[in-house]
Amino acid sequence: MGFIAFLKTQFIVHLLIGFVFVVSGLIINLIQLCTLVLWPINKQFYRRVNCRLAYSLWSQLVMLLEWWSGTECTLFSDEATVNTFGKEHVIIILNHNFEIDFLCGWTMTERFGVLGSSKVLAKRELLYVPLIGWTWYFLEIVFCKRKWEEDRDTVIEGLKRLADYPEYMWFLLYCEGTRFTETKHRISMEVAESKGLPKLKYHLLPRTKGFTTAVQCLRGTVSAVYDVTLNFRGNKNPSLLGILYGKKYEADMCVRRFPLEDIPQDEKEAANWLHKLYQEKDALQEMYNQEGIFPGQQFKPPRRPWTLLNFLFWATVLLSPLFTFGFGVFASGSPLLILAFLGLVGAASFGVRRLIGVTEIEKGSSYGNQEFKKKE
Repeated sequence: MGFIAFLKTQFIVHLLIGFVFVVSGLIINLIQLCTLVLWPINKQFYRRVNCRLAYSLWSQLVMLLEWWSGTECTLFSDEATVNTFGKEHVIIILNHNFEIDFLCGWTMTERFGVLGSSKVLAKRELLYVPLIGWTWYFLEIVFCKRKWEEDRDTVIEGLKRLADYPEYMWFLLYCEGTRFTETKHRISMEVAESKGLPKLKYHLLPRTKGFTTAVQCLRGTVSAVYDVTLNFRGNKNPSLLGILYGKKYEADMCVRRFPLEDIPQDEKEAANWLHKLYQEKDALQEMYNQEGIFPGQQFKPPRRPWTLLNFLFWATVLLSPLFTFGFGVFASGSPLLILAFLGLVGAASFGVRRLIGVTEIEKGSSYGNQEFKKKE
């Protein structure tokens, strides 16, 4: 094992990376809070500023994927589709099977210049998660309780606010509503059978309300829907902890572009279109499992240096005073100060572990275990 590989396995190094992410995130959130005064003066300037502040935080996670673990992401698509990336507002549909599927999506948004302005329809619980939810609040992310009767007005209002967004945005939808597990899949297929819908092997039954509402509210703003089907070579099931330990994965993403005018305007027909799309996604996953490859040309967009430079900036700014402070504490010889410092380190470790836990499948929401039993 080389020295760099050895460092990637050390808890103290992980703790320092977590410290940089957490403290820089809190600083960014504070700056975002201060930018609220810009909203009534110049809403579009407020949005541009917050896109760049969000980029400074999210790109640290992308740096871990691209530079720390060296994970490779290959696109399977066609040249005409790839040439539109980063040049239009779009809705992204991504399968929700892996702990780091969002991170693979983020690395593509970064390489095409739309990481800071990327959006998502997120569960409301995330709003209260420090750094993640707080940053999303200032980015006008649309939050929902996943109970359509309560969400309808909030979601429609949030989507319509984005109609004049000044930066090209990729609006991510996890139409399955929750991460794939065997239990959720079994219940989901029982619902499919009861509704007379074709069963899916690799996906949960898509919930159509969020999709049809997004399409209706963003017509005139969004140009297309990108369907993204993600898989990892070697049947790997990567985790954020694995990335933190420097494990390298190979992600393959099949991307298909559907012009928005090709998607029916009628809500029921649009819902049927989505169900058909998921049947096609299932067929793509079956092909990948059998042949180890998606159809289409292969593209490997080059990683950019900005994620690494951004992290090195924050690490320089934050770790120098931390090391100076820590040295001073131990040099003082005061048991009380030393214990207090170690307690702070322990609390930081716990906080970082809790943030990582948000991505873990086994600690995901129980949404789907009961909710799939109800009608949409």
